[in-house]
Amino acid sequence: MIKTYILEDLDCAHCAGKIEEAVAKLEGVKKSTCTLLTQKLVVDIEDDKAAALSAEVKKIVKKFEPDVEVIEK
Repeated sequence: MIKTYILEDLDCAHCAGKIEEAVAKLEGVKKSTCTLLTQKLVVDIEDDKAAALSAEVKKIVKKFEPDVEVIEK
């Protein structure tokens, strides 16, 4: 299952990389890609883990970029 998050006001390439790495390490995540230009985080999640991971993804984003608004698509 592919989940997309809009990371509104993301403006740090280094932070985008840190977010991508941290999300990729979560159990149930197959792959994550965070793109500064589009301000999107795309996460490939195992189907049975999708609901639980959404809150974890938001926590990680807030850890690295507290001012970014996370919008689930």
